[in-house]
Amino acid sequence: MEHRSVPSQRREYERTQHKQEMIQHVISFVLMILFTLVAFGMVVFDVNSYFIIPTLLLLAVVQVIFQLYYFMHLKNKGHDMPAMMIFGGVAVGALTIITFTSIIWW
Repeated sequence: MEHRSVPSQRREYERTQHKQEMIQHVISFVLMILFTLVAFGMVVFDVNSYFIIPTLLLLAVVQVIFQLYYFMHLKNKGHDMPAMMIFGGVAVGALTIITFTSIIWW
């Protein structure tokens, strides 16, 4: 039975982690490209505006979440405070838009 040293086990573990992370990045990138193609296709084929606007906004929100979660590494340990600040800013921005929209339409 062959015993591995601790550094080689750690290297193997890190290599596996990096491989899994790269696979996640590629999958999320492909999904974002797919969402973009769907959005362009809906515009090109002149889909009804009552359907296209909410769908485009939903696809945009999903892409922002993918960007933050995977490419900005907010899923990793130690990124709790930056994640809280970003999502807090998004919440304040959304509430501001809702407030001003309500004031204008009221």
